[in-house]
Amino acid sequence: MKDRLLSVAEVAEYLGTTERFPRRLIAERRIVFVKVGRHVRIPESALESFIAANTVLPVPLAQSALRAVA
Repeated sequence: MKDRLLSVAEVAEYLGTTERFPRRLIAERRIVFVKVGRHVRIPESALESFIAANTVLPVPLAQSALRAVA
């Protein structure tokens, strides 16, 4: 299966941000991108990897902290 290439506008919409944010990720080389002529595209798998790598999982509360709340 081929990886779909997303435009900066599509990535911004997917992330719920302005186009400035994905452009900054590209400029800082924080996300994989492909240059197609003068156009920049981001592979869908790279976007999913970026999201997974920057996902922060919740920290379980310690038992003592649970007793203090109750």
